[in-house]
Amino acid sequence: MKKKVLALVAFGLFSAAVNAQETVKQEAKNVGTAIQKGAKATEKGVKDGAEWVGDKAQKGAKATKKGVKKSTKWVGKTATKGAKSVKKTAVKGADAVADGYKEVKADLKK
Repeated sequence: MKKKVLALVAFGLFSAAVNAQETVKQEAKNVGTAIQKGAKATEKGVKDGAEWVGDKAQKGAKATKKGVKKSTKWVGKTATKGAKSVKKTAVKGADAVADGYKEVKADLKK
């Protein structure tokens, strides 16, 4: 009878060990699958992020080029206007100096 009980206990322990081993195998497989899915999701996220950054960089470069071109035109127009204004002011100033010189010369002759 002891042999039968020991055999039953041994069989029970063996069955439990086999069951535990199968459970560990299944859990390892589940973890591997989860890691694989996570890696694929990460790959997709990185790829999408790289494409987004590339698009934004390209749009930014185009916008910068357009802004520089417009600002160059604006600076050129403003500089031209400023030069014309300075020229007019210089001519007026030269005329005023000439008129003042003529007045002083006329006063000195008197």
